[in-house]
Amino acid sequence: MRMSEKDNFVKFENVDKSYDGESLVVKGLNLDIPQGEFLTMLGPSGSGKTTTLMMLAGFETPTSGEIYLEGEPISSIPPYKRGIGMVFQNYALFPHMTVNENLAFPLEVRKLEKSEVEEKVHKALSMVELQDFGTRMPLQLSGGQQQRVALARALVFEPRLVLMDEPLGALDKKLREQMQYEIKHIHENIGITVVYVTHDQSEALTMSNRIAVFNDGKIQQISTPDVLYEKPDNSFVAQFIGENNQIKGTVKSMNGKNCVVKTENGDEIVSLKINVNSVGETSLLSLRPERVWVNVDEKNYENNFEAKVEELIYLGDHVRTRVKVCGNDQFIVKIPNSSDQSDLKEGAKVKKGDVIAIIYGNIKEIL
Repeated sequence: MRMSEKDNFVKFENVDKSYDGESLVVKGLNLDIPQGEFLTMLGPSGSGKTTTLMMLAGFETPTSGEIYLEGEPISSIPPYKRGIGMVFQNYALFPHMTVNENLAFPLEVRKLEKSEVEEKVHKALSMVELQDFGTRMPLQLSGGQQQRVALARALVFEPRLVLMDEPLGALDKKLREQMQYEIKHIHENIGITVVYVTHDQSEALTMSNRIAVFNDGKIQQISTPDVLYEKPDNSFVAQFIGENNQIKGTVKSMNGKNCVVKTENGDEIVSLKINVNSVGETSLLSLRPERVWVNVDEKNYENNFEAKVEELIYLGDHVRTRVKVCGNDQFIVKIPNSSDQSDLKEGAKVKKGDVIAIIYGNIKEIL
């Protein structure tokens, strides 16, 4: 495979999709996925992520544009000839077949020899640590075990690409988190290309090499998890990835990479200058709850403000603290439970000297 084909292992080129001939659910999609990458398509319901996956799988056809796999156009190729593995939320196992028979099925369809089928089935089950469960029926397995079998079946014929559509959505929280790491480690160990669809931003951050954030049929931003979280391109991405506080204001001055934003109640905040064009324009500041500190030495921080504690919610590893600051009474601060800040009381005032410090390097203007 040439380097260009490896870098563009999967390629969407100007792809549109409409179901009714009028409105587009996917709009002008251009996307390159390198070989071996774990790419997650993340977004709310109706954003176009699942439709994009279904077009790649072959269950939907683009209205216009083309999809390429290893440099070859595939829009006219039926799903069963694309050599793609699929994992669904509902497992899609054959209930009348044993685990071994479920895994053997895609190999028998490809007319492999019996000895080769047995070898590949054992290898795939070992990969998901279910090598001792081959004679069981699907209904004799837990939800997590069934999902592992579904994953093994998608991998057993050694596909060039695996697609996963909300595969962990039916699992409870603890099991879902465990499976996230298992899928991540399997991907790392075998180096297969994975395209994964979810609406769970925590899941996407945990598992992915890159995340494509979808909204209204378009990719709003595609990047690594840390860049998406730390440097969102717009307000939708900032609000969808993680949690954000927002404060409205007006740009008072600009200086190099920074600007000063005057809030509606008259406070002034020093901010990074992102998407700011001129003094006097309206601005929207975005601040992560874990990047705000309470009861710190005001000399160390440029943005120090008086605040009032409105509500405290104990969440184990941190105390979710709602304060009124800079005119916003819905401002959230995540205070680590091990911190001396965690002894705040509802109704307490945080004043100069016992300040709330909005950390300078993490304020982003994201209109």
